[in-house]
Amino acid sequence: MLPAEHRLRHRDDFTVALKQGARAGTRRLVLHWAATDRAHPTRVGFVVSKAVGGSVVRHRTQRRLRHLTADRLPGLPADGGLLVVRALPAAGSATSADLAADVDRGLRRLGLTGRG
Repeated sequence: MLPAEHRLRHRDDFTVALKQGARAGTRRLVLHWAATDRAHPTRVGFVVSKAVGGSVVRHRTQRRLRHLTADRLPGLPADGGLLVVRALPAAGSATSADLAADVDRGLRRLGLTGRG
């Protein structure tokens, strides 16, 4: 589970990451990263729209992404940042292994410490 202090909750934070941050896309995901100051630990948020699927599919996809990013938190910069993981329609039918590979690929492309 993603610890509370690492959850991205405010709309303004999502906007900063999406509009001002660096972006790395894969077939199923787009990752947005904006470096911030040391006042907050790295925080992660998710955007899973109706294009991904119905309610059950969207929630399953978000749970998978939340679990995958929680596992990768220790490898992310500790000096603060905003990471938004946006699911594309293909993410709804992807396996957890596919999503994990896309998260790792996106983190590498952003220059963050991803696995693999």
